[in-house]
Amino acid sequence: MVNVWYNIAAMRDKVVTRGKPFQSKLAPYEAEIRDLKASGASIRAIAAEMTSRHGLEVSHNAVASFMKTHGLSRKSFLDGISETRKRELLKQLKAVWTHDSTSIEGNTLSLGDTMAVMDYGLTVKGKPLKDHQDVVSHAKGVDFVQSLIGRKKITADDVFALHRIVVGEESRDIYRPVGSWKREDNGTYGAENGKSVYMPYATADDTPWLMDDWLKAFNKALKVVKTQEAALDAYLFAHVSFVRVHPFFDGNGRLARLLANMPVLAAGFPPIVVPSEARLDYIRELWDYQRAVGVVSLANRELLPEPSRLDNLRRLVKDWWQTTLDLVAEAKGSAK
Repeated sequence: MVNVWYNIAAMRDKVVTRGKPFQSKLAPYEAEIRDLKASGASIRAIAAEMTSRHGLEVSHNAVASFMKTHGLSRKSFLDGISETRKRELLKQLKAVWTHDSTSIEGNTLSLGDTMAVMDYGLTVKGKPLKDHQDVVSHAKGVDFVQSLIGRKKITADDVFALHRIVVGEESRDIYRPVGSWKREDNGTYGAENGKSVYMPYATADDTPWLMDDWLKAFNKALKVVKTQEAALDAYLFAHVSFVRVHPFFDGNGRLARLLANMPVLAAGFPPIVVPSEARLDYIRELWDYQRAVGVVSLANRELLPEPSRLDNLRRLVKDWWQTTLDLVAEAKGSAK
């Protein structure tokens, strides 16, 4: 179950490299190769692009070897799909992911509106400017997360960079910084037995230490998660434990749904998208779990206690995942 995060050992494949003129040629362009890989480009297409951009004249075999050496040759749900269909599928997945994630936070744009904003930069009459900005920012957040896939380690600075992309660069005030852990305590309200109840998250003072714990577990999962079931467990752990801490003043839900997909994508699967129509079930499951296990703190440091309480949420998430799995299956079927 989700406690797989506690049991996985830090493992790293050892790759032997041989005399490597192409290694030194390609090394300065690792970030570009990573981005091309994330965009769905084939190895041959990457080799051609490196030759076009930098005159390297490297073969696809050289690129394949370089990618293997640098941990970039992971399997991908895009494998076996034509270049044109890959681009369309990635656009489709990004639109669905962006629409549903922003809708959960109250965005009023429809899926069609979201696609118009993302694809053509259009504005929708009668809709708030903030809704348009949130869509554009989330889409950029998806791109940023994909660019991180294959990295050996994700740092707090990476999480801060994602926060700036998703929420916006400008800080609200000194107590509500963008790109930094929260500086004041936060919480949320819910209803229990007909009464309004306040539920606090981790304190601002505890947050940096708790997020250090979260990043250590997160980075282990990025290295070792391989199967679909393990990817589902890693998503749940990353998502729920991130929300328990609630490390930012704003944007925590969107960041949780983005970051938690990194082990999923790294293991070669399409993203898990929480559908907007399931918003109430989703919020209720998170609320019930957090109320049951209490506030995470340095005194009560376990990030995901009593994981069996998440069994129902796990079943829901597994069902929700089927939407993007079906989109990929459809794309692969159309290629035959």
